[in-house]
Amino acid sequence: MNDLAPLLTPEGRALLDEVRGTAPADELAVATRLRRGHPAGLVSAALGQARLRQRAAAKFGAEDAERMFFTPNGVEQSTRASVAAYRAERLRALGVTSVADLCCGIGGDAIALARAGIRVLAVDRDPLTAAAARANADALGLAGLIDVREADVTEVDTAAYDAVFVDPARRGGRGRIFDPEAYSPPLSWAVRAALKAPHAALKVAPGIPHEAVPAEAEAEWISDSGDVKEAVLWFGTAPGAVRATLLPGPRSLLGRGLPDPEVRSVGRYLYEPDGAVIRAHLVAEAAEELDGGLIDPTIAYVTADALRATPYATAYEITDQLPFNVKKLKALLREREVGILTVKKRGSAVEPEELRRKALPKPQGPHSLTVFLTRVAGAPTMLLGRPAGLT
Repeated sequence: MNDLAPLLTPEGRALLDEVRGTAPADELAVATRLRRGHPAGLVSAALGQARLRQRAAAKFGAEDAERMFFTPNGVEQSTRASVAAYRAERLRALGVTSVADLCCGIGGDAIALARAGIRVLAVDRDPLTAAAARANADALGLAGLIDVREADVTEVDTAAYDAVFVDPARRGGRGRIFDPEAYSPPLSWAVRAALKAPHAALKVAPGIPHEAVPAEAEAEWISDSGDVKEAVLWFGTAPGAVRATLLPGPRSLLGRGLPDPEVRSVGRYLYEPDGAVIRAHLVAEAAEELDGGLIDPTIAYVTADALRATPYATAYEITDQLPFNVKKLKALLREREVGILTVKKRGSAVEPEELRRKALPKPQGPHSLTVFLTRVAGAPTMLLGRPAGLT
């Protein structure tokens, strides 16, 4: 995997076609057969690339993934295609026609930008990563819009571009990096680069502290199908604005600076806000739409007496409110013939799997139930219910 060039030859491409979809259990037999007519190193590289393509299908879709070239880090760190496409569309709507994509990785964001009709300079200092980005632009027919350059991003002149996009490395030898100044390059450098362009977007970890967001930036937290994927700092849009965006959609909830919702007793319905809403500190905005309040001042669960449709939270109908007690829960599950137990928690130290094992050691019965381990007015509490359907 240290050199993509052999896989880009006619022999390498033919091997990639032959090993497409190989199951892990069949790799040894396939490798043994192919090594009779091809170099062992090339066969290993092709099988390794096939594994990466299978992993990448979840992010890029099977059709693109089967044509693209990946590195292990590239698969792990690439932006999901749906999120990259949303960001590219925001830039296109701003009138952007050219972007300097700094720290481009294997080119996932550059591909989305090019498909939005935007000309891209894609820069990465790692030779193998840059080679993958170049191969992907070619494989997807976008080489005319994507110029890949192997260089240090801090030395690239971006003055000729309408916008700058920066996706700093947020992983090191010990795993994820949480300090924005420990990103590579640091967030402070990325902000300076952003301020030089008419528009800019900086991809950062969704856990970025709100106090680390520059005053000049709009902060947006993005989730896809309920999973929080990233935060983006936008420049040249609405300084100080905060939004949560949910994909597919997109649906965006804008912050209005509302005070925290009032705490109230648990009503008939419990709403679990989307993770992007919580990360963006917009639970109050979601609660106002629902005419709801909080069950505890420190817990991001909204309660209300009425069932209302909202894209920003999942609704559950609450049937029981009990003090935390495993024996009582076990007896109730047996009495109601519960065979499927979903455990959610917020503000509880109990691990869901541990509770599920103790409360439902032998799942029996046709019914399902959701239990929320949380706090209500400061007290450890179990809220029992089921997903609420709108009629």
